[in-house]
Amino acid sequence: MNNDFSTENILTPYRVLDLSDEKGLYCGKIFGDLGADVIKIEKPGGDAARKLGPFYHNEPHPEKSLFWFAMNTSKRGITLDIETADGQEIFKRLVTTADFVIESYSPGYLDNLDLGYRDLEKTNPGIIMVSITPFGQTGPYKSWKTSDIIAWAMGGQMAPCGDIDRPPYRVSYHSQSYLNTGVDAAQGALTALLYRRRTGEGQQVDVSIQESVVQSTEHITSAWDRRRSIQRRENEPGQMAGFRSSQLWKCKDGYVSFAYSGGPGSGRSSENLYKWLNNEGMDPDPVKNSLGSKPEYPREAAPDRIKELTAELFMSRTKAELLDGALKHGVQLYPVSTPADILDNPQLKAREFWKKVDHPELGEKITYPGGFMKASITPVKISRRAPLIGEHNTEIYEKELGIPKEDILILKQAGII
Repeated sequence: MNNDFSTENILTPYRVLDLSDEKGLYCGKIFGDLGADVIKIEKPGGDAARKLGPFYHNEPHPEKSLFWFAMNTSKRGITLDIETADGQEIFKRLVTTADFVIESYSPGYLDNLDLGYRDLEKTNPGIIMVSITPFGQTGPYKSWKTSDIIAWAMGGQMAPCGDIDRPPYRVSYHSQSYLNTGVDAAQGALTALLYRRRTGEGQQVDVSIQESVVQSTEHITSAWDRRRSIQRRENEPGQMAGFRSSQLWKCKDGYVSFAYSGGPGSGRSSENLYKWLNNEGMDPDPVKNSLGSKPEYPREAAPDRIKELTAELFMSRTKAELLDGALKHGVQLYPVSTPADILDNPQLKAREFWKKVDHPELGEKITYPGGFMKASITPVKISRRAPLIGEHNTEIYEKELGIPKEDILILKQAGII
């Protein structure tokens, strides 16, 4: 356990034991990219998250999961069966060297193995255990299981998503609720670290995925605060729930995002679009006065004539041309970026956001998103690619814990590591 700061990286002195499945992997990644020594602990044979696609070159393989690559950067990796007596003893030895444990087991599972928070604090009084579960450690739902789509449904985010004549749809393609929760868990853990620095005491940080999703519904509740309307799904393609104005518009080579708006602030964007239309010989004067100055807009739908002219203008240009025009005329519009657009984005390039990470086992470097922030003294960076199965067993068990080679071989043959 370390209470000292380091100027090398923000969390360089600290060690994290990551027992989590896909629900908590992002939390560990945040710690790793901040410089902590994160040890990902998998069952012998590998974590189930290694089976999650997509896969490198579309080849399903436990060492080629792109999901695994993305969620486990900056971590070392070992294998350990904590359901065995020897595995539990080894884990407790690791806990004596650690500052944090991240886990996502069902409530009570680790307690039954004598590895719960109350057990581990006896081994290391300053340990901070971050427990990530679908519904938290208490309450009538605490033992229920979930998936990403269920988390969004039970957290209230699905209700306003989709077309009004069809069922609601999930917010994301892949585990967005777990990413939100990973950020909340990291924040909670670092807050507990501040408390430990003052008192010397560790604690358990109880993180509910449902509650994390509920906290991301501000746009739903604010619709009532601002307009006294309940945010619902809409009929027109491209509309955002609660707004009758289209948000997405087709253009020559894709889509752009633009919404008619009113009031003293964003209403200027609509007025500038009318001027743009007028410059193109598309006179919106007969209807423009019905929109721009209305503070309650965009509850009101844009008149059909305005929408027709807007659609005509947008379809006559590419995304790049529309962005140039929007900047010239002062219109709040931006192209809907494809993955290729994002990789080629000049702003991200200028800030050196994309990073090449070496995968020697694949014989190439893979492009990754960089750190989630830039710090002027202590960098946030990917220090290594995700670990292979048991890649650091020898390094950690033999060199750091001092377990003899002969014992390591016996543990391996017994399926404990």
